[in-house]
Amino acid sequence: MARVFPKIEFADKQLSAIAAKVENGERLVLADGLTILNTSDLPGLGKLADRAKRQRSGDAVYFSTNKHVNYTNICKMKCGFCRFSKSRDEVGAYEMSFDEIIANIEPTVREVHLVGGLHPDWPFSHYVEMLKTIRINRPGVSIKGFTAVEILHFSDFSGLSTEQVLTEFKNAGLISMPGGGAEIFSPRVRKILCPKKPSGKKWLDVHKTAHGLGIPSNATMLYGHVETFEERIEHLTALRNLQDQTKGFLCFVPLPFQNWNKTGSTAPGSCDDLRMVALSRLYLDNFPHIKAYWVMLGLETAIMSLCYGADDMDGTVQGEKIAHAAGAQTPLGIDRDMIRFMARQAGKIAVERDSLYNRIQTC
Repeated sequence: MARVFPKIEFADKQLSAIAAKVENGERLVLADGLTILNTSDLPGLGKLADRAKRQRSGDAVYFSTNKHVNYTNICKMKCGFCRFSKSRDEVGAYEMSFDEIIANIEPTVREVHLVGGLHPDWPFSHYVEMLKTIRINRPGVSIKGFTAVEILHFSDFSGLSTEQVLTEFKNAGLISMPGGGAEIFSPRVRKILCPKKPSGKKWLDVHKTAHGLGIPSNATMLYGHVETFEERIEHLTALRNLQDQTKGFLCFVPLPFQNWNKTGSTAPGSCDDLRMVALSRLYLDNFPHIKAYWVMLGLETAIMSLCYGADDMDGTVQGEKIAHAAGAQTPLGIDRDMIRFMARQAGKIAVERDSLYNRIQTC
């Protein structure tokens, strides 16, 4: 029996028209997205996005017991906004051995998030062996690894196609891919933020190839720097279009830019974050899940996001280095009790999941 929800009284009457479209299963367009990002009716927007979330997953808030392993920070690509990457001889540069990687993945971990810099010297075989070593030594761990930017890097220096790279990785134990490196697809913005990074089209092509091979993935967007609202929505539209084709995206993760950049902008505020989460849930009608990535949102905003359309909190996120190098002020990992507490604060129920969103247990 379909759930019946009470009528929402909107202070912003433009949201009423959007609500009608959502209820009728009509797809939102650019003008709707702009309305959402500009509205001052945050309570009404939250109710609408939360209703859309509850129609999909009830009161569940998913999380995983996961560990981030950033295997090296040595990177040949110097993005202007990145404080994680180092040159080989730079103070603070590191390379993790396979033994160190395994030691960092405790037996209680269910998912490892494997991402690193674009190392200029390691051969492709090194990464294949990395996956095999994790699979052998931690057989109960799901491996979510390598951004599209890394996959293109491996393809470039190995001479293999992206399909061949991903096939090798899947055979070695890769279960899914993270969504990092998408930033904003707008060519204008990429010229400012990351001119050396592969284009948004190439990012999309890698994920399309992965989906064709049966490797699901996440998608992200880095917002709150020099992009326009229109460029945010164009980014979401490109993701939605690819999802129509492949149905391979598991989750979308809106990522707020941190307040240390060279662009002259400041970090997005909580109200902008909540609008962005709500827009993600309402606009990406073919994405199963929307994530409140507490590492970059902050714990308080992440809790509020659970009432604005998000149904996933990522997880315990032990060992994350990239966002914290960028200036994130959140803890270096939280435990299951904290996740349970955060879910309850939002009136939700914490549900532990695996990498593919199969339920493990309600907490």
